[in-house]
Amino acid sequence: MEKTKLSFDPFNLIITGVGGQGNVMASRVLGNMLSHKGFHITIGETFGASQRGGSVMSHVRVSSASSLSPQIARGQAHMIIALEPIEAIRVLMTYGNPEVNVLCNIRPIHPVGVISGELDYPSLEDAKAYVTELSKSAWFVNATDRAMEQMGNPIFGNIILLGALAGTNLLPLDRDDFKMIIQGDMTQDKVKINLDAYDMGMEMVKG
Repeated sequence: MEKTKLSFDPFNLIITGVGGQGNVMASRVLGNMLSHKGFHITIGETFGASQRGGSVMSHVRVSSASSLSPQIARGQAHMIIALEPIEAIRVLMTYGNPEVNVLCNIRPIHPVGVISGELDYPSLEDAKAYVTELSKSAWFVNATDRAMEQMGNPIFGNIILLGALAGTNLLPLDRDDFKMIIQGDMTQDKVKINLDAYDMGMEMVKG
């Protein structure tokens, strides 16, 4: 299979969020989509103190030549997908650079310190400003609320973000590849709702 050229080779992508948002599932689906294109994919994952509510970060490295180490070097990310705004800023501070692109879900998940009143959480406007300042290009989508409104479950926010990533055209991602990957693990009704979420994400970025 002839591979489409990458804008950077290897292409270093980080998916970040908190436990329970479907971070790991998104990284596996993305990796399988790109593997089907003929690329070598390496995925490394780190988990915070809590499986649900702690930070989760997946390093996805895409290469046309060979498998790589699963850890992206500091300052070397090309794309950051954040399921939570503060996680976007946290990752940018370590892995960002002047050429990094960011796709960010705008729905916050407040940590315990914020809920208890011990810590402050920045406003959405400030979070957007920080992300924009620290990146070359940034897209902000309300994936969680749209998932709740259209699919009845916030977990589909991760699939909406995968569709939005496809819509940025920064990686060679095809809807047919997504459909093929999820068909292997899901019933037909679940395939349809995931395709709807993917399509919604594409439209949110293109619009």
